[in-house]
Amino acid sequence: MSTDTSAETTIFKRRESEARSYCRGFDTVFTSAQGSEMTDARGRRYIDFLAGCSSLNYGHNDPDMKSALIDHIGSDGIAHGLDLHTETKAAFLEAFETHILKPRGMAHKVMFTGPTGANAVEAAMKLARKVTGRTNIVAFTNGFHGVTLGALAATGNSYHRGGAGMTLNGVTRMPFDGYMGDGVDTADLLEKMLGDRSSGMDAPAAIMFETVQGEGGLNAARPEWVRRVAKLARDHGALLIIDDIQAGCGRTGSFFSFEEMGVTPDIVTMAKSVSGFGLPMALMLVRPEHDVFGPAEHNGTFRGNTHAFVTARVAIEKFWSDRAFQDRLAAKALVLTTALGELAQMVPGAVLKGRGLMQGVDVGSGELAAEICARAFEKGLIIETSGPEDQVVKVLAPLTTPDETFRKGLNILLDVARDVTTQAKIAAE
Repeated sequence: MSTDTSAETTIFKRRESEARSYCRGFDTVFTSAQGSEMTDARGRRYIDFLAGCSSLNYGHNDPDMKSALIDHIGSDGIAHGLDLHTETKAAFLEAFETHILKPRGMAHKVMFTGPTGANAVEAAMKLARKVTGRTNIVAFTNGFHGVTLGALAATGNSYHRGGAGMTLNGVTRMPFDGYMGDGVDTADLLEKMLGDRSSGMDAPAAIMFETVQGEGGLNAARPEWVRRVAKLARDHGALLIIDDIQAGCGRTGSFFSFEEMGVTPDIVTMAKSVSGFGLPMALMLVRPEHDVFGPAEHNGTFRGNTHAFVTARVAIEKFWSDRAFQDRLAAKALVLTTALGELAQMVPGAVLKGRGLMQGVDVGSGELAAEICARAFEKGLIIETSGPEDQVVKVLAPLTTPDETFRKGLNILLDVARDVTTQAKIAAE
């Protein structure tokens, strides 16, 4: 294909829907990727601090996953199997049980949904309603759970909600931890609403949230808030659903974002990096007593991706068979926190957000955050924003990024932030 990457002449602008998104900020044609770097049609290399929006936690084209997948395809392994029993599914489930579920004392069943995170959320909401006989789901401000209609009802962002074209029902919105400021524990309000028969809140089937709100601005819930909400769910007969689609698979420092908080959810939704290789796969973990769907009651032609089973098994065995990888994540998170602290000091009122390797800086302005990210791209760094006004510069580098590359990317970010903020000060004087 042509190496002319002008947005005015490419096939993408002529034929691709206006719904395209990420490519608008990164206007080039990518041709290859390895580890934490991507290469475009002009041969320019970029450090990737987006990682498929946390779908590539283990980097691009991990050699062990790639080799296993090539071997599977080369030996005529099953390519598509509906929900049939296959060797690859059995191997994944064995690895997941051995290295993830059993060490964490989780007896949960694994349900493979359609291949998107939104489908896992849809399944979770449906199941909670079937288990309890209730319809209401409690979700939270700035939560993002997908844009299919059921998941969208639980999503807070008004732009995405406006795309529904119809009324979104079945959800009560409550303030997330910290939403009302440091002086207010929003769990108090939730407790009051649940305990007051005249509050107007219908008894919930489930309470659902992300422990770190990825698209909502990297708002990180305190462990004590999570524990209290979990108890409220239990006391009021609601299931606890934790959406770990973006925050899971090591992104916040442990395989599950909640596992060091002292709670065990009734349902966990996972997607993005659960395949290990960027292949589409989603799943729902559910306590055995709540595993009440009948055969194919929630189905889909692509429930379970056989190729993803191959790479997911390798990812689990390679990175999660002991604590070595998790310990390295803690050290890398400290490097990230330190660098982002420097960035925050450049902008009056800026706030460090998130935890683990899911951190960013709220610079107070979507325009400023966009300018920083645009300049970073010019310098060879792919990084995006999040938050209700896109005001958070968000780092989602692959967890496997080599230290030298990680620091190089952070230095690019700091250099461009310094340039942008300096120019803004000069213009204001």
